[in-house]
Amino acid sequence: MPWFQRFFCLLVASCFLTPLLAPIAACAQSPFYRASDEALTGRAGTLIRQEPMAGAPLGAKAYRVLYRSSGLKNEPIAVSGVVIVPPGPAPAGGRPIVAWAHPTTGIVPRCAPSLAIFVFQQIQGLREMVRRGYIVAATDYPGLGTPGPHPYLVGKSEGRAVLDSLRAARELAGEAASNHVAIWGHSQGGQAALFAGLLAKEYAPELDLAGIAVAAPATELGPLMRDDFPTPGGKNLLAMTLWSWSRVFGASLDKIVAPDAMIVVNRLAHVCLESPIDIEPRRRAGAALQRRFLTVKDLTDIEPWRTLLADNTIGPLPPSIPLFVAQGSADTTVRPSVTRDYERTLCADGSRVRMVTLDGVGHGTIAMKSALMAVAWMSRRFAGDPAENDCPPVQDMVHEP
Repeated sequence: MPWFQRFFCLLVASCFLTPLLAPIAACAQSPFYRASDEALTGRAGTLIRQEPMAGAPLGAKAYRVLYRSSGLKNEPIAVSGVVIVPPGPAPAGGRPIVAWAHPTTGIVPRCAPSLAIFVFQQIQGLREMVRRGYIVAATDYPGLGTPGPHPYLVGKSEGRAVLDSLRAARELAGEAASNHVAIWGHSQGGQAALFAGLLAKEYAPELDLAGIAVAAPATELGPLMRDDFPTPGGKNLLAMTLWSWSRVFGASLDKIVAPDAMIVVNRLAHVCLESPIDIEPRRRAGAALQRRFLTVKDLTDIEPWRTLLADNTIGPLPPSIPLFVAQGSADTTVRPSVTRDYERTLCADGSRVRMVTLDGVGHGTIAMKSALMAVAWMSRRFAGDPAENDCPPVQDMVHEP
């Protein structure tokens, strides 16, 4: 899609929203993102189609890709994304591949990062990864780009899409790619990266996962929802989750969301997060939800939401996977205490964790601020260096009764 058409779609969405939601959603759809049942036949992680993209940094070649993956019921689905291949000849054995897992961009098809005007700028650390000779695979996740609904904050869905993006990048690059991979994600993408690590050995055993780097990952979803709910931004997050899960899991909103608030929730669901013009519609929606939203006191204690939140809360990973975790001390979306709790969970299970806290950094900029550290950490994993470990010795760890 030409950049001016994408800009027009964003401008219309920001200015008018409903009742033009259906035409706006269709604005981002093109034949590239749709796959026939016949095209879906094949192994997960194989390419359906690709097309070149302009604008990649440092002379790299970039491709918009559509690849096969597995849905929540193990059904074949198509997922879109972007693959960036550095210039020049590949080293012996092929280039390592890094999967970038993006933070929240929206929950409807036109919010896919591969459709964004500034797609390459949104992949944090991309220039450094290209400079180091790494192939980068950036999935959109299911239902972004491709027909929805997007399973927002659904770990298994995101994790499979991330792993299959690595497979698709290997196929696209051919002999220039190795099976040596790492995963790097922010916020929603941090959850995606961690679930990919949890699934990797069984789902994609051919990939040699060197490590996972995350920035302010969405780990404990229950506390995330409860902590954020008092703020307009937190209500934005919860509204998007409810809208998505009601469609993905068939969970009714009738008894938990006030009828007049549903108008705002539906409007909010169709606003992307790409540029400054998207901020004002979200601010207005959050302010409206501050006045009236839920009809229940604690959603996290009501079924099916309690079970869904638990199912999509990441637990410990295989201890063989080293981790880099970055957290901003000023983050009010993913609170530092929640990330520290997850670090303790990993440490208690035997993982090697490098934990970095950046003073005064908030949620929106933590991936950008920590990207060079994350890429340097991944490069040491690719080189086979021993993983740094900030976990205390086991005998020094305090276990709650």
